[in-house]
Amino acid sequence: MDITQKLSLLGGLTPEQFMRRHWHKKPLLIRQAVALAQPLVSRSELFEMAASEDVESRLIVQEGNGGWSLKRGPLPRRSLPPTTQPGWTVLVQGVDLHRDAAHDLLQQFRFVPDARVDDLMVSWASDGGGVGPHFDSYDVFLLQVQGRRRWRIGRLEDPQLQPDVPLKILQNFIAEEEFVLEPGDMLYLPPRWAHDGVAEGECMTASIGFRAPARTELAREIMVRMLEAVEAEGDSPLYRDPRQPATETPGAIPEGLADYARDALQALLRDEASLQCALGEYLSEPKPQVWFEVGDAADLSGGVRLDRRSRMMYDERHVFFNGESYRAGGRDAKLMRVLADSRCLDARQVSQLSEGARELLERWGDDGWLHPA
Repeated sequence: MDITQKLSLLGGLTPEQFMRRHWHKKPLLIRQAVALAQPLVSRSELFEMAASEDVESRLIVQEGNGGWSLKRGPLPRRSLPPTTQPGWTVLVQGVDLHRDAAHDLLQQFRFVPDARVDDLMVSWASDGGGVGPHFDSYDVFLLQVQGRRRWRIGRLEDPQLQPDVPLKILQNFIAEEEFVLEPGDMLYLPPRWAHDGVAEGECMTASIGFRAPARTELAREIMVRMLEAVEAEGDSPLYRDPRQPATETPGAIPEGLADYARDALQALLRDEASLQCALGEYLSEPKPQVWFEVGDAADLSGGVRLDRRSRMMYDERHVFFNGESYRAGGRDAKLMRVLADSRCLDARQVSQLSEGARELLERWGDDGWLHPA
């Protein structure tokens, strides 16, 4: 992607300008950001996805008494209210994993690193439907796909939530601006900007969300993977204390044991290569509900393309593919980085790979991670 090219997706800004001026900083309203030649998914298809056990979905209903109800999927069609009933919403996560049109739309946002991209969620709402005033802890693009939705937004002055509500709804939401989005219009919001979207008639909205892992989550995932790698290498030295004297305070933890634990953690963190490897495996790992169809050993010499569910990344020494890491160097490494960046290789590029790298492509093809171009 040319990050210096002006994009209608960003209201005439280049990706460079958008990231510098708006990303993590201030909202942006973009009229006719996307030309929607066809819907990403029909209402019936979205309801069908919501009924699947392989898809994460939610049903949110605003009750007549002003209360709210939340039900998590799978959501059989009979469990949904009539479409003519006002004030309810179905939200389906990861539509990009199941529909090519949604996946293709998500690719337009790859001026942000793949490691930060989460998924494309689609919500369908009856008249008056929404999820209440709330805030997200991550960046989000809200694209109107069908119908109209009225958005009110404002800075998060008071994060206090309404009590005894199954949703995270702000108790004291104050709107600073208000917009009505038509199909093709898009609103970008940085983290912790309060917003409330209400459908005006039947409407559908796509939300492009981004990953913002908590520090503790990131540390836990990396440490677990690093420890698993150390254990796989063989025996780990045991604590020894040949000079431990007899003690009159057996309940006290020996200083030597505390020092040993501290040294073990420091030794783990000093292994920069292992840390980078664990980070790449974690960031490239598909979501738990993702699964791949076994490939049919097709001929890949004509070029390859990644499956829409695949996550591929790299660093200076490794290539990471769907939670697995591979050492790569030379021409193979360069071509694998091209595959991660463009999500495809043509016939000429495939022919330039080493025999071992082509065998790796065939294995990935057998696993359903990639397909003939």
